[in-house]
Amino acid sequence: MEHITLLLGIVIVTALVFDFTNGFHDTANAMATTISTGALKPKTAVAMSAVLNLVGAFLSVEVAKTISGGLINEEGIRTEVIFAALVGAILWNLLTWLLGLPSSSSHALFGGLIGAAVMSAGWSSVNGSTVITKVLLPAVAAPVVAGLAAMLATRLTYRISRGAGEKATSKGYRAGQITSAGLVSLAHGTNDAQKTMGIITLALVTGGVLAPGSNPPLWVIVSAGIAIALGTYLGGWRIIRTMGKGLTDLAPPQGFAAQTSAATVILASSHLGFSLSTTQSCSGAVMGSGLGRKGGVVRWSTATRMFVAWGLTLPAAGLVGAGAEFLTKQGTWGIILTGALLIAGSAVIWRLSRRQPVTVDNVNDHHEPAGVVTTAIAAVTPPPAGPVAAADDLKTTIPGPDVEPVRPATV
Repeated sequence: MEHITLLLGIVIVTALVFDFTNGFHDTANAMATTISTGALKPKTAVAMSAVLNLVGAFLSVEVAKTISGGLINEEGIRTEVIFAALVGAILWNLLTWLLGLPSSSSHALFGGLIGAAVMSAGWSSVNGSTVITKVLLPAVAAPVVAGLAAMLATRLTYRISRGAGEKATSKGYRAGQITSAGLVSLAHGTNDAQKTMGIITLALVTGGVLAPGSNPPLWVIVSAGIAIALGTYLGGWRIIRTMGKGLTDLAPPQGFAAQTSAATVILASSHLGFSLSTTQSCSGAVMGSGLGRKGGVVRWSTATRMFVAWGLTLPAAGLVGAGAEFLTKQGTWGIILTGALLIAGSAVIWRLSRRQPVTVDNVNDHHEPAGVVTTAIAAVTPPPAGPVAAADDLKTTIPGPDVEPVRPATV
């Protein structure tokens, strides 16, 4: 560490800031369904998730190696490129957090990195085959696979528990939710913390501190794990509300099925070195579980906004990263200006978020207007049955003895 320059130190700190935003941006992946169904209290849920994110950071370095040595060509890449990439990723993370959209922190990082690398050294600096096989294809497959798995698991869960009393099964499902949420948190730490490890390792390689192809040093693993754990504990309540209440209404069996399916997909991809979006996997699983329950409804208006954010993440973060790299190429004043713009943009987004704050106290409130499909289904829902409802209906339809019957009008 004695060879780390001031610029390299700034890049490392910025990478850890991104890791922190990744933590609170993606807390919803593990804990939104657990919080929305009441299986855990919000503060308890995020504390548990933070600890398991930290543990998960030590389980593997396969994804880190994909980023540090596979996504872009290390030769000819300057340290300033990494800084510019992180600026694009952080600003996109904060913007989507402000809007409450569960977009991919991973793709924000990849987009920023690709955009900055192209601006610096041209398209030849990007390994197109790696981008396609380990970023784009998993981005399409992950939500589909997780969604189908969650839909099937939800149907199977309800079929197995058919005939059992709700009180008898709810406690077991809540315990299962807590366990599966812990598994998702562990998987998130294993997958997402490695992305920051990979970026810091890439910066150390470009700065001449490490040889190309090196694994992340222990201090990088520890610092990345702590940063993402702290961000997770802060709790990204805006996105937790969207994931837990905005996409669909979840019962404990659905939450259990969604989280188990998502965790399986994420852990499998981490083992294979695929830099998967945990956000897309968990969002797809939540929608699948919503469709898997008989009578369940997905709020497609919210889902559509989420899909748009997914599609915009790579190009938007790439454009910001490219713009930031254009400034850093101008010299010291460009690097300073880029840092100032990052701080100013972050401050503006924070101030805007305070106009309608979402906190631990109102995270389970939901004010999303119903879409056309949801409204149509609600319109044909039968009225509640029971003696009270029946009596009320009779009172409103059968006139009493003192009421003058309505006679047809004559012309």
